[in-house]
Amino acid sequence: MKKPPTPPMVISSVPPLPKDASPPLIRDAAQKAPGVLAVITASNAGALGKGDKNTARLLGGPTIEHYHQAIALVVAETFEQARAAASLVQAHYRRNKGAYSLADEKQAVSQPPEDTPDKNVGDFDGAFTSAAVKIDATYTTPDQSHMAMEPHASMAVWDGNKLTLWTSNQMIDWCRTDLAKTLKVPVENVRIISPYIGGGFGGKLFLRSDALLAALAARAVKRPVKVMLPRPTIPNNTTHRPATLQHLRIGTDQSGKITAISHESWSGNLPGGTPETAVQQSELLYAGANRHTGLRLATLDLPEGNAMRAPGEAPGLMALEIAIDELAEKRASIPSSFAS
Repeated sequence: MKKPPTPPMVISSVPPLPKDASPPLIRDAAQKAPGVLAVITASNAGALGKGDKNTARLLGGPTIEHYHQAIALVVAETFEQARAAASLVQAHYRRNKGAYSLADEKQAVSQPPEDTPDKNVGDFDGAFTSAAVKIDATYTTPDQSHMAMEPHASMAVWDGNKLTLWTSNQMIDWCRTDLAKTLKVPVENVRIISPYIGGGFGGKLFLRSDALLAALAARAVKRPVKVMLPRPTIPNNTTHRPATLQHLRIGTDQSGKITAISHESWSGNLPGGTPETAVQQSELLYAGANRHTGLRLATLDLPEGNAMRAPGEAPGLMALEIAIDELAEKRASIPSSFAS
């Protein structure tokens, strides 16, 4: 395989913003700084689309869609020059009210997502009311972010209207088609090369900002450009596992047989995002004639929630198995007795 050319510059992203509206950028000082070739923003990047698998745009502006969204890049001859110049960019913006707390938004969400209806078997309410032993408990899990040892990094080279991108990505076709759609270029003009992925676990499934920004910058300066996301920007400019608030109710008869089981989970995401599927294992692991599972999705102005290793299962199994343990303690039995 032909080795990529050595990039003569790197990019440093400007400190991102909270969710705000219409941030005008003052970039004169950055543009005049030593070694700077360009300052890329939504106002000079050209018309951009959005990939099918991206919930939010990967370059913020003129409206900021979520907390800590990147709004600009500085392109310079060296990493040090780019980082120094990035600190000179000023953003003046109008602060809007945002929604950041799942607990605060929970009461406003009473219905399941349109494409994820509740699942009911038998008469859960009646069976739970008449259960001899029961547990009714709520468990929470925090937001969790990917932080692979190998950060998100990309290098872009344009040859006329043909783009070659070296990147770290788990799903090459998704990356290629979504990058083409975002740049509004024919998909056959985009080539993705990903010889090394490093840590992925879902965090590198989709097109991310390092790939798009490298392509935009390389097109602007007509030279190869390399972008590596600084670690402080990775949690909020990639994807994360959303926080959950889970309500479990389990009831047994006198013999210890589960007669009623309900698992409801609340999570948050951007508009158009999907819920954390934390109830799926409760539909499979324990028998019970009367069952209820349901997901609720709040709208939060946080970065995109999406796949992280064991999506849904990691937070959901924790809550289910703790509830089973607590039910066993209440019955003075062992948790495995409920599996039969």
